[in-house]
Amino acid sequence: MLNLTPKRVTLFCGHYGTGKTNAAVNYAFYLKRALGKNVKIADMDIVNPYFRTKDSEKELGEAGIELISPHYANTNIDLPALPQELYGLFEFKESYAVLDIGGDDRGAYALGRFAPLILEENDFDNFFVANFYRPLTANAADAFEVMKEIEAAGKVPFTGIVNNSNLGDETAAEDILKKIPLAEELAAMSGLPVVMTTAKRNIAETLGIENVLPLDLQAKYY
Repeated sequence: MLNLTPKRVTLFCGHYGTGKTNAAVNYAFYLKRALGKNVKIADMDIVNPYFRTKDSEKELGEAGIELISPHYANTNIDLPALPQELYGLFEFKESYAVLDIGGDDRGAYALGRFAPLILEENDFDNFFVANFYRPLTANAADAFEVMKEIEAAGKVPFTGIVNNSNLGDETAAEDILKKIPLAEELAAMSGLPVVMTTAKRNIAETLGIENVLPLDLQAKYY
């Protein structure tokens, strides 16, 4: 179980292919099922239209979680537009909002237009999703550089780190545990806490560590 007091707005950012969409979707499920919150999740990835939160639309709807996604998502339109409904997440504060941000600094630019609203409300967490099995973020120093680039582009400071180190369907408990020191090294470099480690539920229960987010729904793109 997570020892984490959720903020009203939670953002998930990271390098391409780190699994931030999977982390965001499962965190939304955690808020809904474990904490009983009214939850909306927003797909803000206008860079990669092929692997996105919308892939889990059916499961989210069945759980009572509203999905806000770019127009033309999952179509052959290369650059979907951000929907106006996104502004409602910040104007009407009756729901907890989970935002899945596009990869790297290029994807984070879409966040910039909402940064003033997020900062003004000041009830947010911005989590950097790290997967130390990805070739361009295989060590803490490289991950830290990506973190700084995303933060500069999105204009919302990071508040924590999500250790989402995995090898997809081949992931075993030891694969997750062996990357924890790198997550802690990144935490020391950035001055931010490691707020959670992710794992499929059957693995999460064997890790013997605190603050694990069980991945009950496996998004099509991990």
